[in-house]
Amino acid sequence: MKNPALLTIAGSDSGGGAGVQADIKTFAACGVHAVCAITAVTSQNTHGVQHVFPLPAEVVVEQLESVFSDFDVEFAKIGMLYSSETIRAVGKYLKKRDVSYVVDPVMSAEAGGNLLPTDALLSLKDLIKDAFAVTPNKFEAQTLTGVTITSVDDAKRAALKLCEIGAKAVVITGGHLDCRDVVLSEGRFKVINGSVEGGTHGAGCTYSAALTANLMLGDDIFDAAKKAKNFVIDAISSSRPVGSGVSPVNQMHRIIEDADRFNVLQNLARAVKELQECSECVLLLPEVGCNIAMAIQEASTQGDVAAVEGRIVRLRDRMHLTGCIGFGASRHVARIIISALRFNPVLRAAMNIRFTPEILDACNKLKLNTVSFSREDEPPLTKTMDWGTSYAFLHAAKAPDVIYDEGGVGKEAMIRLLGTDALSVAKKAIMIARIAADA
Repeated sequence: MKNPALLTIAGSDSGGGAGVQADIKTFAACGVHAVCAITAVTSQNTHGVQHVFPLPAEVVVEQLESVFSDFDVEFAKIGMLYSSETIRAVGKYLKKRDVSYVVDPVMSAEAGGNLLPTDALLSLKDLIKDAFAVTPNKFEAQTLTGVTITSVDDAKRAALKLCEIGAKAVVITGGHLDCRDVVLSEGRFKVINGSVEGGTHGAGCTYSAALTANLMLGDDIFDAAKKAKNFVIDAISSSRPVGSGVSPVNQMHRIIEDADRFNVLQNLARAVKELQECSECVLLLPEVGCNIAMAIQEASTQGDVAAVEGRIVRLRDRMHLTGCIGFGASRHVARIIISALRFNPVLRAAMNIRFTPEILDACNKLKLNTVSFSREDEPPLTKTMDWGTSYAFLHAAKAPDVIYDEGGVGKEAMIRLLGTDALSVAKKAIMIARIAADA
């Protein structure tokens, strides 16, 4: 039995941020296979649309024929169609195939540029008559209904008019309405709140694509809209300035981060296992115990850093974990990593170990770049690890492998090892322990 595919009918964005490119990335992130029919080729970047080259309606239909001859298509998402001829041809074809579809009534690009000629507006309204859902933004809803939208109540009136046209459900997206989406289905309204911070190029396409994917996967319109809202907020907040204009949203962020978190946990587990198997490593344990931690890429908070819950202590002449490995489990070592990342984005792991002259000498024998700071120089009202790590980087000729201090009143002297990942830090610690044990 074939798995169903999800169809996008839209224009191509040469900048990769919107249109078919955004839809395919969104479908993939939602776990469904994407098929497509391209309606137009745009010369487009993060500054806007410079040119539009519409494909003939018969070419669009030929793409649809090819798709439907091989794939089981239950749902379609319609974006930029551009011409009246293409709008009518697509509507006629989908009606013949009895396919449910969501219309994103694209009229202009987020970064700038007109994507719907005025004479195509009536044809677009005809397409909306048979739509499962339509997802206009504030300005598109105003154009389609004639209702001036300055509030949620205005958006509700516009949504009712769109339902009168024939759409089963309406979502007026809130990017231009304090990020509040207005959803209407079967006479029932729901307002979905949110917030937006980041690049928004492709946000409308991404939202509509995520909504369609959720509907195909079995959600009702309200659940689908809520999930799509969360998806696009995450995609916007993780956007990257790949161009010099409006940054495209990042549909793959959550998948990449989840994979990174899994890899961090795996790497940390292997590191801990090697430390536990090294009998000499007990020499590295400070009186307060130690910890080893690793951060995901672009980490910014303690929750982005995985470590051992509790600490690593001595038990029967071996290192012993007092808790499980998890994110947010360390404050002390996590601060070292977060501070180090501000200076060097590849140093994602750290471990605190005991300070002795023999252990420090072992670090030097391995030709590790060693930097120290004095707690006496620490300014008031600062966190030692934040300040000490920053101090070490600012006063080192190159990125340090080792940062140490000789303690203070009520403070144990300590060495911190830095590295690109937890396993490399553990291997470094094992070599230091074996050299120190032979001293």
